[in-house]
Amino acid sequence: MTKSALQIARAAYQPKLPKALTGVVAVKEGEPTQSVADQEAIEKLFPNTYGMPLIQFVEGQAQNVAEMNVGVILSGGQAPGGHNVISGLFDGIKKLNPNNKLYGFILGPGGLVDHNYKELTADIIDEYRNTGGFDIIGSGRTKLEKEEQFEKGYEILKELGIKALVIIGGDDSNTNACVLAEYYAAKNYGIQVIGCPKTIDGDLKNEMIETSFGFDTACKTYSEVIGNIERDCNSARKYWHFIKLMGRSASHIALECALQTQPNICIISEEVEANNMSLDDVVTYIAKAVADRAAAGNNFGTVLIPEGLIEFIPAMKGLIAELNDFLAANSEEFSSIEANKQREYIISKLSAENSAIYASLPEGVARQLSLDRDPHGNVQVSLIETEKLLSEMVGKKLAAWKAEGKYVGKFSAQHHFFGYEGRCAAPSNFDADYCYSLGYTASLLIASGKTGYMSSVRNTTAPAAEWIAGGVPITMMMNMERRHGEMKPVIQKALVKLDGAPFKKFAANREAWAKETAYVYPGPIQYFGPSEVCDEPTKTLQLEQAK
Repeated sequence: MTKSALQIARAAYQPKLPKALTGVVAVKEGEPTQSVADQEAIEKLFPNTYGMPLIQFVEGQAQNVAEMNVGVILSGGQAPGGHNVISGLFDGIKKLNPNNKLYGFILGPGGLVDHNYKELTADIIDEYRNTGGFDIIGSGRTKLEKEEQFEKGYEILKELGIKALVIIGGDDSNTNACVLAEYYAAKNYGIQVIGCPKTIDGDLKNEMIETSFGFDTACKTYSEVIGNIERDCNSARKYWHFIKLMGRSASHIALECALQTQPNICIISEEVEANNMSLDDVVTYIAKAVADRAAAGNNFGTVLIPEGLIEFIPAMKGLIAELNDFLAANSEEFSSIEANKQREYIISKLSAENSAIYASLPEGVARQLSLDRDPHGNVQVSLIETEKLLSEMVGKKLAAWKAEGKYVGKFSAQHHFFGYEGRCAAPSNFDADYCYSLGYTASLLIASGKTGYMSSVRNTTAPAAEWIAGGVPITMMMNMERRHGEMKPVIQKALVKLDGAPFKKFAANREAWAKETAYVYPGPIQYFGPSEVCDEPTKTLQLEQAK
């Protein structure tokens, strides 16, 4: 395999560990826990894994640990640092006992069910240290939720002598990990299940999980490119750049990138929903900023838009819900209508309020809303080109204002969507260190006999030596939510807090950023050099922890 100069140099990087993990550790147990909501319902569903204490690892005395084999799964979308979680897990179990083996299940949870695996040996692990991607064993989105899947998984775990399974994933994957842990505990199968917090979206966090891995690297990758666009924008001075950023359920990425690059406008979905803004309110807000900059002679700017914005606009949410129900009930009739008459057909069938909203949408977006469904019959929101929708509607509003003499500038838009570009970047020093620590911590949770826990590393704005490693019961993060028509236990998503320090910092500066050209150019991720350049955590973490 041909390697770049960076890959070769990066392979030699030794991730930093919390001081407590560098020697022999002991378990310090905290208070019993309870779920964030719906305590009675969650306890009833998880009688064997509910109410367990928080765990912290501290320096301890040497002890013999029995030989054990461990399995690992990468689940869901990629996030920078996954390979280092596996490296940390490998090094951790080998330090406990050199005879321990690590097996990777291929292409996600499906590999467990289908008995598709390979042993991860030192030579394989060494090829992937400090690299981006999930290609060491691949990832997949198979949901582990049926008893027959759990039993098929148990067959191969028993055959390989695997004592514990580590599932590296987001909120849904870790919910599945907890269900699996409960099932194996109830059956007395002797299989432990440990989770690790992964998602670039940043919405898997709480007081014990300060950040999900990959968020740091992905935001730094996007911010580099946003900074490049801002510099181009400020050089040509003739375009408004509309940039959509990954993050369907929360706006953490958009907010972090705004704090790093200081764009003219950044829309935060959670604020749009809290203020009950309509699509026209959002369009008017952007158009006013464009007009104000034009009045000062600046016909250029940058707008950051979170991927899931449409679902947070209350009126659009109502329209999408009615469309989903209507098209599910009338799919045959709808598909028999000529394509050029489908728009009028839908307008005639919806309630008056939703009909008016649908009619106001540009043709392309209206078509996306009525055609593209996922397997559950829902609109595939990520396919909606929100950046083009907004720029088109802003353009129309500005043209109307120009005719009324309210606007004097020129408006020309460019469009971008940054998503996959950030998911497999070479992890930043922060993510390389954090992920290695999460994996190493997982090995110690296994050695301590724990199941139904998520690996936790805290105090992450301090130097890595001062990080606090331990475990948090996954049931502690759960609540009941309606999914596909029935109530299910799920890990509660962490949305942007409008009373939190990161949003407050943004809100205090956005008026100035809208008027001025106050762009910041973060540049590419730095792996070698001064600590303040290479090891800096996200602005979000620094503000949340007031560092």
